[in-house]
Amino acid sequence: MSSTDYRYTAIDLCAGVGGQALGLETAGFNLSAALDIDPDSCTTMALNRPHWNVIEGDIGEIDPAEHATLDRADLLACGMPRSPYTVAGHRRATADKRDTLRAALDMASYVRPRAVLLENIPAFMQSPKFEGERRLMKEELSHLGYDFTWQVLDSPNFGVPQQRSHGFVVAMRANDLAAFKWPAPTDVTPSSLGETLRESMGARGWPEADAWADRATGIAPLVVGGATGRGGADLGPSRSKSQWARWGVYGGSIGDAVPDPDFRMDLDIEPRYGLPRVTVEQVALIQGFTPDWKIHGRKTSAYRQISQATPPAVAAAVARQVIAAFERTQKAGPL
Repeated sequence: MSSTDYRYTAIDLCAGVGGQALGLETAGFNLSAALDIDPDSCTTMALNRPHWNVIEGDIGEIDPAEHATLDRADLLACGMPRSPYTVAGHRRATADKRDTLRAALDMASYVRPRAVLLENIPAFMQSPKFEGERRLMKEELSHLGYDFTWQVLDSPNFGVPQQRSHGFVVAMRANDLAAFKWPAPTDVTPSSLGETLRESMGARGWPEADAWADRATGIAPLVVGGATGRGGADLGPSRSKSQWARWGVYGGSIGDAVPDPDFRMDLDIEPRYGLPRVTVEQVALIQGFTPDWKIHGRKTSAYRQISQATPPAVAAAVARQVIAAFERTQKAGPL
């Protein structure tokens, strides 16, 4: 294989609905393996990408020696579960059984990739509460020979129609890291919530779909809710629901279908009766997935998968810069 057609390889841990993995693939990585503990998430990935090697298992318990595709990769990525680092999740971090930081670092020790990519909420790198976790990460990465850099990236800067921020950590050996540059915002202006969902809102003949879309002129609020063990599918706590209501969406539950021709929007009655609900498929559009990305599972499971995803466009932007750093180092030759 020549250098012009070589594709770098990647392993994605805690892959969920496949958002980050899809971003890695879009950027030019050949996905060696995508691993997740959730059966529905694994089925979702297998349905949409039959050529991916999807592994169902607990990252903290799986033996990588039993899976040839976990033996090596140029990039090891992990979209860490956010709940252990959120106020709603009690911010227990590594004391939370859902956390995967230690397990991801252990996997890095086994795989010894050229680069490690970790993604979480910005507080993971910013909050004094998680100083111990950051110290653990720094010590383990240093032991493996990596330096690291981190950055908060905002999804709207990469064309995603949602107020969503991500804390990314990129770890590489010194020569590669010196060649790494964080992605600059694109010149793509994200669509408003109304424009993102206009077509789907009218798919069943709702006569007010255009009027609703014309009113929803801002991008979507942060998609939250759906955390494991948190009950049913809704758009999060009261503050989040009020933000959705501002754009004409009832956030108390996720819809089974978009409005039919008989639905009438009424801002003067109780929101649950007067505002449309968004569906799981519409939330996927807000997260930056294309309409053909099918999500397996019942509504609560499907919403959990999509609400916790990393938008593919954001992951792709970072992954392209990882590849660019590899290739700059290759052109520069040995130190």
